[in-house]
Amino acid sequence: MNDIQGEQGFSIYRLRWIGYGLLILSLLDTIAVLIPANFGNRVWELQTIGAVVERVPVPLLAMTLIFFGEGYERRSLEDIFLKFLSWICLLLALVFLLMLPLGIFGTIYVNNQNNKQITNQANQQLAQLQQVEERLNKGSPEDLKNLGTELNRLGVAADTQNPQELKTQILSRITPAKERLQAQSAVVQSNQRLGLFKNAIKWLLGALISSVLFFMLWRGTDWAR
Repeated sequence: MNDIQGEQGFSIYRLRWIGYGLLILSLLDTIAVLIPANFGNRVWELQTIGAVVERVPVPLLAMTLIFFGEGYERRSLEDIFLKFLSWICLLLALVFLLMLPLGIFGTIYVNNQNNKQITNQANQQLAQLQQVEERLNKGSPEDLKNLGTELNRLGVAADTQNPQELKTQILSRITPAKERLQAQSAVVQSNQRLGLFKNAIKWLLGALISSVLFFMLWRGTDWAR
């Protein structure tokens, strides 16, 4: 009977030490994620929330292993540390809960910034096409001939002997090019929005679940307080 109890006690000690090791590794990993800190930058904050949430299984498992066996064969210094660790669980529950509004606002901000960037790039390209169109409409036959020569140099076949026909051909291609550019811009915005929202939902649900689990750990470790 004593041998069985001794084996069980050794197993408990082993699990606890694994828990302490995982907790230290998790702490080092979290510090690496947070440095260099850039609080106030919504993009960095959202990415950091995602990185922390994706790593949360390790500290949760570590805490569970450390508290395993409750007060069995604990030393006085360890009792003090466990009391501190129990309150840390409550603190982490609050931190992960606060990640929810921070993540929501961060997602909205990043989505708006992505849309703005894509729209600006599309507008710049549209403006360039508009400039070409204006040059063609205002250009003299000699200007059109020079344009045809430039196109030929770039590997685009163009009839430099018939500037008016060249003008008509290029103008007929500008409108479809504008439409394709706008369509491509809309597709890029949609794809980026979908990817962003998928990650944000995963991270926010992960933060909520983590908050609940850390709170349950705190409630379940009242014996340590």
